[in-house]
Amino acid sequence: MSLSALPEPDAIARAHSERLVRRIRDDIARHGAIPFWRYMELALYAPGLGYYSAGARKFGSEGDFVTSPELGPLFAQCVAQAVAPILRGLGPDAVFFELGGGSGAFACDLLAHLQRLDALPARYEMLEPSADLRQRQAERIAALAPELAARVQWRDAPPEHDWRGVLFANEVLDALPTPRFAIEAGEVLEEHVVWSGDGRFMSVLRPADALLGGAVRHVEQALSTPFAHGYRSELLPQLPYWIQAVGGLLREGAMLFVDYGYPRTEYYLPERRDGTLVCHYRHRAHADPFALPGLQDLTAFVDFTALAEAGCGAGFDLAGYCSQASFLLGNGLAERLEEAQALPERVRHQLTLAAKRMTLPGEMGERFQVMGFERGVDLASAFGFGDLSHRL
Repeated sequence: MSLSALPEPDAIARAHSERLVRRIRDDIARHGAIPFWRYMELALYAPGLGYYSAGARKFGSEGDFVTSPELGPLFAQCVAQAVAPILRGLGPDAVFFELGGGSGAFACDLLAHLQRLDALPARYEMLEPSADLRQRQAERIAALAPELAARVQWRDAPPEHDWRGVLFANEVLDALPTPRFAIEAGEVLEEHVVWSGDGRFMSVLRPADALLGGAVRHVEQALSTPFAHGYRSELLPQLPYWIQAVGGLLREGAMLFVDYGYPRTEYYLPERRDGTLVCHYRHRAHADPFALPGLQDLTAFVDFTALAEAGCGAGFDLAGYCSQASFLLGNGLAERLEEAQALPERVRHQLTLAAKRMTLPGEMGERFQVMGFERGVDLASAFGFGDLSHRL
């Protein structure tokens, strides 16, 4: 999409973006060219200024994108169906730990259905970096699930002690600040960001460090072919360390990740030679990460083979991998729609539309993938329909 086709921000939003531009320029002035992952980190998470740490509305029809939990309760109900046996089996001290709480819709719907299934956790914890989102989440939970609100707690960091329960992340991995690499004459280079003479950010290439260079060579070896000259893409060499940080102390339980992505052989196809980075602004997708810093989301698709390696490397067993459509259909979606027949026509219609959007191949059904890990519990049964682990 042409940048000229993007809606023009108002004066307040424009001023906010300009403050973040100055913050990033200061970083470049102090350190020189910064790696792209650092630019992405500041653009998304700079305190008070980054896209996720500032107060702009992001989720739903009024924001920049719509996630599955924002479409209604069906998504959370199916997740609850999948994890309820685990939570019941772990007993009264089980914890449900969500990375990034969005608007709080998922927490409300999940807790309500877990209560129905007699599988409520002792605590529902959310790791949420945005103070503004924490407030909105708390207000929503207090309004929609007041009898369950006391179970909900917010965290500033992952647990620092052993725990038992379920870790859940929907559209979190795609927003991890990612390095971008390029291949020139067989050499691995890393994309950096500088401030250009014409008053905007621009990309330059620098030799990759040992961590990124080694990770690129690992991918080439796994693919049995080197990347071609001029190939660019994203790669998260820090993913194993991140998984260890958020889930390493989960001694008994499961991890469940939902995101858009591909197995490695599809992620690094020759025709995908410019990578998977995409920007979202007011429900419009485009490819310029330097447009409107702080006002747009920056994401990269997930290499689910790398996620499988990281989870297993952290001591978990791979429970399963499938499309979002298969996961929802295998965990009670049809039953929930059947129950909805008793509801008013308008509600039935909304739920039907949501189910189609979450499962149709041209919508979220195939583009979004689900991967689960288990340690001392059984999550594999939640992947009994349409498992794609053989593609990893």
